[in-house]
Amino acid sequence: MIRLLLADDHPIVRAGLRALLANADDIEVIGEVATAEDAVAWCADADRSPQPDVVLMDLRFGEGLSGVEATRSIHELPRAPRVLVVTNYDTDADILAAIEAGASGYLLKDTPPAELLAAVRAAAAGESALSPTVATRLLTRVRATPATVLTPREIDVVAQVATGRSNREIARALHVSEMTVKSHLVHIFTKLGVGSRTAAVAEARRQGLID
Repeated sequence: MIRLLLADDHPIVRAGLRALLANADDIEVIGEVATAEDAVAWCADADRSPQPDVVLMDLRFGEGLSGVEATRSIHELPRAPRVLVVTNYDTDADILAAIEAGASGYLLKDTPPAELLAAVRAAAAGESALSPTVATRLLTRVRATPATVLTPREIDVVAQVATGRSNREIARALHVSEMTVKSHLVHIFTKLGVGSRTAAVAEARRQGLID
């Protein structure tokens, strides 16, 4: 039996997932939480029984920890459960962040029920599980010419630029020097074929790199 913990801040989403998963004889939903902090606390409680084998994790919560931060914290636990991200967001920044944090899979909320069930079983078995859209984005990224592909850190920088932050503010947020931020921006402008911060943000959004 695969034991699941649902982590999503929308009650209707949790109810829908619970109803869908109830149709599987080999899957049992043992609990649900509305915050990323509660998901981490549940998995970190060694005295709680039973513990989940897989956590279905939303990517963004109303406040507090993000799904990525929670995924990283859970991944670092002893005997950590697998984390399967289920979200509406399919940008490169979101996908890369989740996978780097230790997510076993990444699905979109419009994934067909059969694919969701298959992904849960794959994650529980220690395998990777990606929705076709996400897999295509990653394959496209891998096959692209390195000189035109933004690195994860460059994506972080352009995402910060999109919020309107100055170079100094970006440097503080990413714990780097202003010179490093400027260097990243030069590379970003070159790779995206643009000449301004505004154009860089627009092109990054067009390519689906950031929201």
